[in-house]
Amino acid sequence: MAVEIITKEDLMRFKYELLSELQTLLSSKMHQPKKWLKTREVAKMLQISPGTLQNYRINGTIPFKKFGNTIYYSLAEIEKLLEEGGNKHN
Repeated sequence: MAVEIITKEDLMRFKYELLSELQTLLSSKMHQPKKWLKTREVAKMLQISPGTLQNYRINGTIPFKKFGNTIYYSLAEIEKLLEEGGNKHN
């Protein structure tokens, strides 16, 4: 069985490589936008109350998905509605 000796320099190099890879992974995760939003996030984004958002759900203005007791909204759908709403006023 071959024996390898690890020096402090080897450990330091490993540490910096590991930290660099972790930073890359974390920064790439932080730049990915969410695909699904919760009620509070959508209400804040649209600057409306949760009650108004509920009315939009009931009358079909805003599509949503419900998983368990949590309601989710597609960010793409919300952005699409905002664009369509802006075009209707032109």
